[in-house]
Amino acid sequence: MKVFVIGAAGGVGSRLCRLLADGGTAVTGMHRNLLQFEDVAATGATALIGDLIGDDVAKLAHRMAGHDVVVFTAGAHGTGIDQTSLIDGRGLEKAVAAAEIAQVPRFVLVSALPEAGRGSNAGERFEHYLTVKKATEVHLCGTDLDWLIVRPGTLSDDAGSGLVTAGPAVIDAPVSRDNVAGFLAAAIARPELSQQIVELTDGETAIAEAVAVLAGGGTGVVTGRRLLSA
Repeated sequence: MKVFVIGAAGGVGSRLCRLLADGGTAVTGMHRNLLQFEDVAATGATALIGDLIGDDVAKLAHRMAGHDVVVFTAGAHGTGIDQTSLIDGRGLEKAVAAAEIAQVPRFVLVSALPEAGRGSNAGERFEHYLTVKKATEVHLCGTDLDWLIVRPGTLSDDAGSGLVTAGPAVIDAPVSRDNVAGFLAAAIARPELSQQIVELTDGETAIAEAVAVLAGGGTGVVTGRRLLSA
């Protein structure tokens, strides 16, 4: 399997690249900043400079060709409303179009749980960010790609426990970037986990078990040691 990670220098993307590469998966890690090239390469991924703003769809498609999965975990990271629109919004649309042209069948979008960060008084920028994220989810769901959308809760840099709560609707709570990356890596290995929106926080269920339940058609929330029916 070959995985193309967009946003490979980010907190989730870099962790995901390392997990996949350590597991023997061939990974291409696309990132924008030349200064991050060595950091991305150190994860075991093939580092690739790319720009969601400046690159056109054809160039992105050429880079994606031959891969089996695209993971979109890029973001403007609070650099402004315009950048959010260009990277999180238009950038996602370009990546989706490129995946279709390159005939990459599977597309995984790292989005955001709508309630995450609501208590931070983030203001207009944050509201715009959530609006853009929802629009990109709608856009992806309208394609013929084999899509998966993962909505993490409030992100933290705490060490990952390997334990999560996951399902179509969960209460916002912190989730470590380690656990998000671990969930993504496990989900990528399970193609049955398809055309679902999964909300994700730290919890009490092992990541592999949570993914297995959801991939097996479970429609409830995996929390603790049991599946709560939806």
